[in-house]
Amino acid sequence: MAFVLLAPASAIDNGLGLTPPMGWRSWNLYGGHVKQDLIIGIMDGMVSKNRSVNGVPTSLCDLGYCDVGLDDNWQVCGGGNLYNRVVRTKKANRNLYNFHDDSGIPIVNRKRFHNMLDMTDHAHALGLTAGWYGNNCICAEKRNATDAMYVADVTSLIQFGFDAVKLDGCGTQMDLDLWSRLINGTGRPVMIENCHWGKTVPTKDWCPWNFFRTSGDVRPEYGSVVGNLQTTIQWAEAGLSRPGCWGYPDMLEVGVAGLTPVEWRTHFGAWAIVSSPLTLSHDVNNDTVMDAIWPIIANKEVIAVNQAWAGHSGSPFLQSEKKVRGFQANHIMLEKMVRYEVDLPSWQFFYKPVPGGVAVFLVNHDEMPQDLTFNFKDVPGLPCKSCAVRCLYEHKDLGTFQASFTEKGVVSHDSRFFMVKQAPRRLSQSLSKKDLIFA
Repeated sequence: MAFVLLAPASAIDNGLGLTPPMGWRSWNLYGGHVKQDLIIGIMDGMVSKNRSVNGVPTSLCDLGYCDVGLDDNWQVCGGGNLYNRVVRTKKANRNLYNFHDDSGIPIVNRKRFHNMLDMTDHAHALGLTAGWYGNNCICAEKRNATDAMYVADVTSLIQFGFDAVKLDGCGTQMDLDLWSRLINGTGRPVMIENCHWGKTVPTKDWCPWNFFRTSGDVRPEYGSVVGNLQTTIQWAEAGLSRPGCWGYPDMLEVGVAGLTPVEWRTHFGAWAIVSSPLTLSHDVNNDTVMDAIWPIIANKEVIAVNQAWAGHSGSPFLQSEKKVRGFQANHIMLEKMVRYEVDLPSWQFFYKPVPGGVAVFLVNHDEMPQDLTFNFKDVPGLPCKSCAVRCLYEHKDLGTFQASFTEKGVVSHDSRFFMVKQAPRRLSQSLSKKDLIFA
């Protein structure tokens, strides 16, 4: 273990996260009221084939959403303090921890989670993976973390059978190098999520995790969603959101009350075009919600753009000079999440190169409907002047267009998602004069 503690961790060489991870996490739905039977119910819902895609019964896992992540409040809040008071009352200079005992072992709330291994075994039997949660926020550890705490947490992670871990930014276990060295040292591939709210970020040569938060927490409000979206841009433009090290602006609020159906679609499309991990957070067993959002989250063409890689993770190529004011977003300031106003361009156009073409995402941030026009020459990496355009929302080829494309009457907070590529040449255009004479 001493060797593991000292070994370098410039990257996370676990073979995971080569495409943006997809799955579900518990916080938005259950918050601190999470329990083992609730998580098992979600796991069952992830593999249910109650809905179809193109007439084929399809589960969320069939679409790629195969990880179910437990968030905060699995621990006994104050359990470490109680343990120390009862067992170590005569020990001088004792360390009182919130949910670790003196040996650094995390204390699980057995009333809520009677058997973690049973829960992860259930996931594996369904063909799912299971995610845990560390450096917790509810009853966070405030005393200095010890190596023993890191070691015991990683030991528990493996013993409980988890396949992924979200490492939050609330406690004192902030050393992501140490986390990744210990996890890698177990020999078990574990997906590592860096949830430090944009405070711990990669460099060209350093990324000891599989994906990282670029933002504060997202809320089910349009300003929060698009404010968080903007935090991905610098990492895309620097080439630092990439396979095995994806930037993401928090989980999806699709299906969560507070956004309109139009805003749900824009939210999902925005996360897709910037290669964000797609982490659902709604009640997958609520038929009303699932019926409403199924066309959005089960759009295979949009998911395919999210999962594709051709050298760039997706960013704006053009935006309005006119600003729309008054949106609220979240930001980390002096270790606290604070609300602040963010001004947005009236409209914003994103692109992402994919094999065979370029995906283009148009979004209207304004309060009024707008016609949205983009010129093909403005789209990076798009070689055509005569381009074929396909609508990914409607799964429909729109035809061949010269120099530009216009979408009329895009309503407030709505978006359009296109695949643009070189239009097929006509036979007569592809033959030389010699070929025509010979024919």
